[in-house]
Amino acid sequence: MEFQFITFERSDKVATLTINRPPYNVLDIPTMKEMNAALAEAKEMEGLCTLVITAAGTKAFSSGVDVKDHTPDKMDEMIAVFHQIFRTLITFEIPTVAAVNGVALGGGCEVASFCDLVVASQHSKFGQPEVMVGVYPSMAVAWFSKILGLKRAYELLLTGKTIDAQTAYEYGLVNRVFPDEGYEAALETFLEELRGKSSVVLKWCKKAIVSGFEVPFEKGLSASEVIYKYALMNTDDAKEGLKAFLEKRKPTWKDK
Repeated sequence: MEFQFITFERSDKVATLTINRPPYNVLDIPTMKEMNAALAEAKEMEGLCTLVITAAGTKAFSSGVDVKDHTPDKMDEMIAVFHQIFRTLITFEIPTVAAVNGVALGGGCEVASFCDLVVASQHSKFGQPEVMVGVYPSMAVAWFSKILGLKRAYELLLTGKTIDAQTAYEYGLVNRVFPDEGYEAALETFLEELRGKSSVVLKWCKKAIVSGFEVPFEKGLSASEVIYKYALMNTDDAKEGLKAFLEKRKPTWKDK
């Protein structure tokens, strides 16, 4: 599929979806439809170790969903298309990474926050300003308390304030903050931490993490045991990784 508002490419074991509507990378309905098409395509790719969602330029990851698409005549379609992004992302077996280099506000912040890992340049900012215009962020209200805790969620969602990258890191919204100078190189180094791993092992590890999310610890632990014993340990790469460690050599992954 050819895209007009995003770019989508694969390099070795990493697929990258880039929102390409600079300078603010606003998410209108056509752009979000393209994002959903790319996500569906990425889900079917074999051998990926990660999906990266990023954006063109250094001003904004995304300043959010187009306000013009919030009008009553477009609202139903906008919400369906926007929420489909998250309904697809939550089914991804591989790790997802948001690479934020600029402001991530409103829907842009929601997209970034829903990725498994978030890295940001030092000048990046995050916020959910929807209350300022009389609405609330439809995904963040269901998500932020789970990843940030109730008090942080209340603070960000009820005040609509914008926070800098370092504060976002302290809140637990961001995993790493990289200096503006050398950001791209730092991002590549970070991705190498995933690229060098077995894609199949990453999948089963993520599945085990998700299996314990929002369930009692004992139930999550039992689910993790089943996945570990009967799924992970039946893969070639789990056996190869252990064997390589014992033999003091670098593993050769088969990604299966």
